[in-house]
Amino acid sequence: MRVHANGFHFDEVRAVAIEDTVAKVAGVRAVHAYPRTASVVVWYSPDSCDTSAVLSAITAAEQIPAELVPTRAPHSAEVRSADVVSRIIGRLFGRQDDAAGNHDACGQVQVASCHASPGADPGHERRTWLRRVWLAWPFGLASAALTMMSAPWAGWLALAATVPVQFVAGWSILKEAVRQARASSANMDTLIALGTLTAFTYSTYELFAGGPLFFDTSALIIAFVVLGRYLEARARGKASEAITKLLAMGAKEARLLVDGEEQLVPVDQVRVGDLVRVRPGEKIPVDGVVVDGRAAVDESMLTGESVPVEKAVGARVAGATVNIDGLLTVRATAVGADTALAQIVRLVEQAQGGKAPVQRLADRVSAVFVPAVVGVAALTFAGWSLFAGNPVAGMTAAIAVLIIACPCALGLATPTAIMVGTGRGADMGILVKGGEVLEASKKIDTVVFDKTGTLTHAQMRLTDVVAGNGSDADQVLQLAAAVESGSEHPIGAAIVAGARERALQIPAATAFANLAGHGVRAQINGEAVVVGRRKLVAEHDLLLPGHLAAAATELEEQGRTAVFVGQDDEVVGVLAVADTVKDDAVDVVRQLHAMGLHVAMITGDNARTAAAIAKQVGIDRVLAEVLPHDKVTEIQRLQAEGRIVAMVGDGVNDAPALVQADLGIAIGTGTDVAIEASDITLMSGRLDGVVQSIELSRRTLRTIYQNLGFAFGYNTAAIPLAALGMLNPVVAGAAMGLSSVSVVTNSLRLRRFGRERS
Repeated sequence: MRVHANGFHFDEVRAVAIEDTVAKVAGVRAVHAYPRTASVVVWYSPDSCDTSAVLSAITAAEQIPAELVPTRAPHSAEVRSADVVSRIIGRLFGRQDDAAGNHDACGQVQVASCHASPGADPGHERRTWLRRVWLAWPFGLASAALTMMSAPWAGWLALAATVPVQFVAGWSILKEAVRQARASSANMDTLIALGTLTAFTYSTYELFAGGPLFFDTSALIIAFVVLGRYLEARARGKASEAITKLLAMGAKEARLLVDGEEQLVPVDQVRVGDLVRVRPGEKIPVDGVVVDGRAAVDESMLTGESVPVEKAVGARVAGATVNIDGLLTVRATAVGADTALAQIVRLVEQAQGGKAPVQRLADRVSAVFVPAVVGVAALTFAGWSLFAGNPVAGMTAAIAVLIIACPCALGLATPTAIMVGTGRGADMGILVKGGEVLEASKKIDTVVFDKTGTLTHAQMRLTDVVAGNGSDADQVLQLAAAVESGSEHPIGAAIVAGARERALQIPAATAFANLAGHGVRAQINGEAVVVGRRKLVAEHDLLLPGHLAAAATELEEQGRTAVFVGQDDEVVGVLAVADTVKDDAVDVVRQLHAMGLHVAMITGDNARTAAAIAKQVGIDRVLAEVLPHDKVTEIQRLQAEGRIVAMVGDGVNDAPALVQADLGIAIGTGTDVAIEASDITLMSGRLDGVVQSIELSRRTLRTIYQNLGFAFGYNTAAIPLAALGMLNPVVAGAAMGLSSVSVVTNSLRLRRFGRERS
């Protein structure tokens, strides 16, 4: 069961409380809570577990005081992603690893999918913060306008406008500040609550006394904070969408064989040991072993391999991969929660759970700043009362200290920089998800590219035509295109497209026969012509001239796929197709090197193809023939070396690695799953966005640091003056306004990013 527990504060402490509470429910086998996606995964026995009791336990866990929760990391942070994926690959390719983990027993437990929380669905948190934004901003702006008016009734209207902002829109902030206080701690919410309540309380008093009002300070701080929280909630929601889209990739129905007859049934009715039939163009519904037939299977969603893989009797196949041609009968070896696709879903979820957001800089500063400010205010009042004998002046000075420390500019520092920076990024086709992305970008020293679809176009193209003796290149290509004109195979499509690009007349062909997995045969002008890969030459006992054999070997060494054309029992020509490199790949790698970054390439393609691409582009390190678990393992290995890694990819098979990396960058022309699993999305397929996204993120983070410097600089410089009675609350308010103007102006400088070069 997957439960989306939105609607309350979900951090690592709350995750531990949920895990411990739900684990006590009868029938529950294991519990993992994921703070980043605000979700809980429960393994349970449907015969002995009441799901409503699980939901009640999650609700109860919300109420447990933080000081009573054991100090440890959530179980979700302890799961090793490589262990999970090793079980996937073990099932796919026959490798079993008993040490892979201790949840195998739970794998047979029914896993349901539901969205539940205390009355919420996965979008509840986002909509809640959005409602608060719509409440806070109109009333906040009204409060600001009324506070500046001198009419006697304006102050009362400002009070009326501020109350819903302070105590409705800002209620969750006040609750969190109280929770922090009970735990003898402080964070950003503590500082916001302290500053806004001080401004609100003082202004309410001065409304009766006839002094200056600061209702606008209280209202606008909360308005900016709730806007920032809404943007964070929206980014968190995107993470859970990746899980949903991964689940949607699987087949919905299967052709179950019962007494030799096909029955179309929902895929969840297939059991281990059942036989299923898969026709050309269909998704394979379950993991299994081929017991009859042969075909080419597109496994790119798992391996990234751009060329379909031949499958014959005894070969293992994975659910959600696509049968390109041929008819297969498959015996199911893993179904439901045990399939490779379900395991990848689990891997992405676990990696997201383990990748906790960085602690906010404002919270780290607040943990020291809040007690210091309260201490200074208390000492100010005590000093004036004891040494000057003037408690009234002491109270005024103490309030001035609290107001000067009120985090108006601090509330603006991060949201304004992020809004301007991400807005400029959106203009450039760069979507940045969340503040932790910015901090990761600052430390990146290694960029790892997936090959297929990222550095290359992920589309086979005809690159070479070599004719045998007595033939010319155009004739060879015409024969091949005629035979392949009836094929749906990507290699055949590339050959036909190549002939059309050369404006060649494609002759008519008849008697097409698909040689499942490795070629096609047809009749042209009454003569049999075969087109296919190297295995076809041996199976049809074709004579292969020496110069064509040498040409084919040379083409394969360059990372291209050789295709042989046979006529009259002899190979008459060799074609080559390949996934070609994007035009800007070389320049992008050169720019990354200029930034001092190490560049690597990771791919499921064969070593020869990978080496050829890497040499062409200028890659420092090549990792070839890499399966999904290897991608995650290689990212982890780089991280273990002390490297801070950015992963750039576009496929489903890249999603776990994108999440595991310190910074995940998805090419927007790729799959939705990769995009949702990433931290940064490039809306176009242009690779120069990788360089721009890293530079923009670093510039935005630098702006945030500068803003925080302005925010705290003005306040801390003025606090001693306020404590000495040299600044009254009115001047304190002016200092806050000046720091806010500085912060906003500095953030707006980000709008010039990318225009300096042009």
